[in-house]
Amino acid sequence: MAAMKHTLVALVEDKPGVLNRVASLFRRRGFNIDSITVGHSEVPDISRMTIVVDGTGTSVEQVRKQLDKLIETIKVQDITNEGIVARELALIKVKATSNTRSEIMQIVDIFRANIVDVSMDSLIIEVTGDEEKLDSLLNLLRSFGIKEVCRTGRIAMTRGSGGVGRRSSEGEE
Repeated sequence: MAAMKHTLVALVEDKPGVLNRVASLFRRRGFNIDSITVGHSEVPDISRMTIVVDGTGTSVEQVRKQLDKLIETIKVQDITNEGIVARELALIKVKATSNTRSEIMQIVDIFRANIVDVSMDSLIIEVTGDEEKLDSLLNLLRSFGIKEVCRTGRIAMTRGSGGVGRRSSEGEE
């Protein structure tokens, strides 16, 4: 079975040390985490983690089961083969001169990105979308000179009324 990128979503208690325990679990199993994002969920004191790892279905399922056994874990789901909406955010600082500024602005407009900071020698661009969109924009901006890049990593949610955060006893909202 070939390795592929898997997207896991975990609901965990919002307590100190939980992120470290989750990362350590993947490290012990020999997984390299491509990205991990953590933020508050719709439920107070519960955080939502989106973890992207490369591995075979069998090995990712084993680590998913171990993650589910952590005391602070409420629910874990591999949403790789689900219908999902996935996005990433990036801030890109690119060199800009008076001669290149308008060309950069045209590229930014095509990608529906935003310029969030302007200085004498650079622009900071904010872009959201799937990983391919961000990679494409980065490739086009490389010729101008990229000074700095900051990417969030993937966040993802299943389509429709179901989801990782839904419990079977919950009514429709």
